[in-house]
Amino acid sequence: GFSAVGVPPEIMGIGPAAAIPAVLAQTGLKVDDIDIFEVNEAFASQATYCVHKLKIPGAKLNPKGGAIALGHPLGCTGARQIATLLPEMKRTKAKLGVVSMCIGGGMGAAGVIVNEQ
Repeated sequence: GFSAVGVPPEIMGIGPAAAIPAVLAQTGLKVDDIDIFEVNEAFASQATYCVHKLKIPGAKLNPKGGAIALGHPLGCTGARQIATLLPEMKRTKAKLGVVSMCIGGGMGAAGVIVNEQ
């Protein structure tokens, strides 16, 4: 599943807090069903808000480090997240992963990734 949502432009960083619930509703999943969350850390305060709002367990969040640790490659955030998530899902035999990011101008995006191995 995939969801792109809009939020007020002045609070664009909270996009994942709206996009993740939207994609989970679309797929019939809950936060507890997800094994790994890759939530982009455009800013520390933005990421902290989203994680607390959604009650994402710390043990499931950015297990290899997020954008603050790895870097925030503008224009290819999603590609970096997928490149981090897929090997971790394979290594840990995780079934479900989520990638999510805020988008400048007042949007958020989230996708659910299923490991079918």
